[in-house]
Amino acid sequence: MSSCCRQRTPELESAYRRILDLVEDASSIAISGHTSPDGDALGSVLGLGLALSARYPHKEVTFLLADRAPVPRIYQFMEGADRFVPAADAEGDPDLFISVDCPVTERLADSAQVLARARTVACFDHHPAREEFADATVRCVDAAATAVLIEDFLNWAGIELTGEIATCLLCGLVTDTGRFQYQNADPAAFACAARLVDAGAEPSRISLEVYQSQRLGYLKLESLVMSRIHTVADGKVAYSYAYASDLTGYGVTSDECDGLVDVVRAVRGVEVCLFVKETECCHRVRGNLRSKCDLDVSGVAAAFGGGGHVAAAGFTYEGSIVETLNDALPMLCELVGADAEGIHVEL
Repeated sequence: MSSCCRQRTPELESAYRRILDLVEDASSIAISGHTSPDGDALGSVLGLGLALSARYPHKEVTFLLADRAPVPRIYQFMEGADRFVPAADAEGDPDLFISVDCPVTERLADSAQVLARARTVACFDHHPAREEFADATVRCVDAAATAVLIEDFLNWAGIELTGEIATCLLCGLVTDTGRFQYQNADPAAFACAARLVDAGAEPSRISLEVYQSQRLGYLKLESLVMSRIHTVADGKVAYSYAYASDLTGYGVTSDECDGLVDVVRAVRGVEVCLFVKETECCHRVRGNLRSKCDLDVSGVAAAFGGGGHVAAAGFTYEGSIVETLNDALPMLCELVGADAEGIHVEL
């Protein structure tokens, strides 16, 4: 379905019909995004969940968090954010489980247990998948965000979008395109954004809540990360890092750190970049990768069990920050066509 985000093919409409049939046949529906949810995962769950709740008030619709962590602060403004339930606490066997923005069940974390108990499973996603796990799937890898697929599905189904629903979906689109700065900001993304704003979405509120309401502690951490930026491969690869003690010292939670990779990405002349941070778990590091050109960083993430898109990907590494950098940087150097020999970091 390579063209599905630009036009509705017969195959896409057939997939929409299968999912709508599953929705209409279900009395209870559970919807979940991936672990460590970003704006697209959360916005897609909320946009779809709120729309289905309004269309089918007699159905039980549950919004699941794949982890026990709370909704990140910058996304708590979205309508319905207070309705999320940790999947580990979810009871019962839903008639339908809908996975959004997640290509593999492993990335569903605790929500995978709810999926296993569900009678039927549906999926909306824009990531490549090793294999399909749902009874009905809408997968479009050239869609800018899963929120784009949700918006088109609701439009096809004749389900009305309120301003609140449209704002949730626009938040997913805005964050996954880096405020329409990434390479995935194609004409279909802008057209979708226009429809969402026409439906009542508030882009100014999204900008204020997500990008212009940072706490002072976060801004100080951002300054520290900026001071640690280094480049290799003749300036084509940049990296920086944050220790768990840095986050604790500035009172910053891990979920607030998603935007720090864009500080590293901003360096002039850089083609690909890496930001790594220690998690609260001992010897576990979260890595975020970005590309400013047509180079595909998802392969580097996949080498460490992660994944993502050509221009944005992530992974979790069992080890220290130094070990992570020394394993990942040579791969990034090779990606930009530079000699990886002799790349060694000592912090």
